[in-house]
Amino acid sequence: MKQVYFDNAATTPMRDAVIERMADVMRLQYGNASSTHGVGRSAKSLMETSRKTIASFLNVHASEIVFTAGGTEADNLVLRSAVRDLGVTEIITSKLEHHAVLYTVEHLQKQYPITVTYVKVLENGAVDINDLERLLQSSNKKLVSLMHINNEIGNKLDIQKVATLCKANKALFHSDTVQSVGHYDLDLQAIPIDFLAASAHKFHGPKGVGFAFIRKGSGIKASIFGGEQERGYRAGTEAIHNIVGMEEALKLSYANLETERSHILELKTYFIVQLKALSPGMSFNGGCENSEESTYTLINVCLPIAVEKGGMLHFQLDLKGIACSKGSACQSGSNQNSHVLSEILSADNLLKPSVRFSFSSFNSKAEVDYVIEVLREFI
Repeated sequence: MKQVYFDNAATTPMRDAVIERMADVMRLQYGNASSTHGVGRSAKSLMETSRKTIASFLNVHASEIVFTAGGTEADNLVLRSAVRDLGVTEIITSKLEHHAVLYTVEHLQKQYPITVTYVKVLENGAVDINDLERLLQSSNKKLVSLMHINNEIGNKLDIQKVATLCKANKALFHSDTVQSVGHYDLDLQAIPIDFLAASAHKFHGPKGVGFAFIRKGSGIKASIFGGEQERGYRAGTEAIHNIVGMEEALKLSYANLETERSHILELKTYFIVQLKALSPGMSFNGGCENSEESTYTLINVCLPIAVEKGGMLHFQLDLKGIACSKGSACQSGSNQNSHVLSEILSADNLLKPSVRFSFSSFNSKAEVDYVIEVLREFI
């Protein structure tokens, strides 16, 4: 059976060079980075080289990079400590954020006397910057948490504008950049952001590793206790092979950024044209049809199919070997509607099947053509 993988927003296939690099580390550099003997020091040196490399791509100091198990842990580390240790009494976020942020914020609201305010979003899913500016006028100690690239509809936040606005209003700014690190250049000397989260498996690296950027002098403290690893932010023996794999994946992503971005954008544009030709009732969720408003890596399409038939769409696509998603992978096993689409779609469109197709440089036009044929036959 033909296999087509269009679910790269959920996870990406690892590059061969990353696998080989990790295998070498597992075979030869198996030391504990906290050990003081030669084998341990060698592992430590590898890890710190990776930290410096990753920091260089963001134009930050190596000490501002904290290795985690992924984006979810990085989000939790920052949000929890901001309330617990930094005295934040109001969190401003949106209802379109990843659940790693939304659920953490909800939990914090139950634990601490904080206010949670949700910024308005426009019909296309974009954050209402004017409303954000209004919300920032409050006298509370504030933290704004808004993702750079929405993982379901692909909308891009003007991260530079939001960061500058937050700084002008003395608010801390945290961004989940899981869908953008490795896909966009982020100069954090130019962007006055305080915290961000990233995950290696979104840019062809291994699962189970990511990092938080924590601006120097922020006051963020540990959420996991035990040892003094990661400068006390995160106890636990570091997975050197994963960290080195993440470094290798990020190096290759940025080395090939322009070429791969051009290829993926061409695929996305071609896919949109083919979908429109397939049916006049085809519509696109959020701003994903507009390359200025959305990332080049995904589309989220609402198909003009009757409710009764629409329930079989994902089963049919899977049967034909097509991997895609009805929302984020974190909720694809749920019968509930996407929380993102529920906020921006009309009641009628919410009943129709929506599919997220997300791309990488491993994809081809031939794969797009195959998906179009399967959809044509189904419709």
